[in-house]
Amino acid sequence: MASVVLSEAEKLYILHGVQEDLRVDGRGCEDYRCAEVETDVVSNTSGSARVKLGETDILVGIKAEMGTPKLEKPDEGYLEFFVDCSSNSPELEGRGGEELGTDIANTLYRVFSCENSVDLKSLCINPKEHCWVLYVDVLLLECGGNIYDAISIAVKAALFNTRIPKVRVLEDEEGTKEIELSDDPYDCIRLNVDEVPCIVTLSKIGYRHVVDATLQEEACSLASLLISVTSKGAITSMKKVGKGSLDPESIFEMMETGQRVGKSLHIALQKILDEEERLGTSRPKVGFLG
Repeated sequence: MASVVLSEAEKLYILHGVQEDLRVDGRGCEDYRCAEVETDVVSNTSGSARVKLGETDILVGIKAEMGTPKLEKPDEGYLEFFVDCSSNSPELEGRGGEELGTDIANTLYRVFSCENSVDLKSLCINPKEHCWVLYVDVLLLECGGNIYDAISIAVKAALFNTRIPKVRVLEDEEGTKEIELSDDPYDCIRLNVDEVPCIVTLSKIGYRHVVDATLQEEACSLASLLISVTSKGAITSMKKVGKGSLDPESIFEMMETGQRVGKSLHIALQKILDEEERLGTSRPKVGFLG
């Protein structure tokens, strides 16, 4: 992951600020940076979103393609994640970027392994034969800290924006089945994203923890806890990252903070998505090249 080199004096300055609940950029320990969310930014996808969280810039595109259901779940569709770390950081070039991309993709698989996160049964066209497969492509344009949270926000926004064509299964007299795609571009399926979790990363700095850490704050943290939280505050998965350790008391405190912050994050994100939906085509588009 991209990192910065700080002197001991700079680390001490950040550490003392966190202990006083006053971070370098003026935020409190439980405050996020200003986030910019824009959906429907890539034309040749079923759904897309771009999220800028501070200096971190994420682009997500989702393509719906027909496939065959998995043997263990014959009446469900499924999601496939691919993460490309093409950030301009030298540390993310080559093998470093591949390892980070694989780690993020595995984390997303784990987050979405919860049964109720997405209604996969609605993606089934014909049990055991045809289903919709959602290919979720994540592009890390710039890394400015807290990439897991930004990616989870972008994935939820892209899923909200996703439109899947309605299909009918027709059967002739001989029992041969054919799939007929609707000609109407507005005749589509929308996914319910109410239960889609967002990741809240809590970084331990000194005796306290912060959310939405910058690159400088991540350099001062030896351990972080990734918590995926639903809009109702339910924790669906957890993962510790970093070389340091976390004591049980700190973990429980971080879980409580994650639930509280996660619920607020979902409310703020849904408000933005609903506002974009209300404006429709009249809203000004920036696009991912803007």
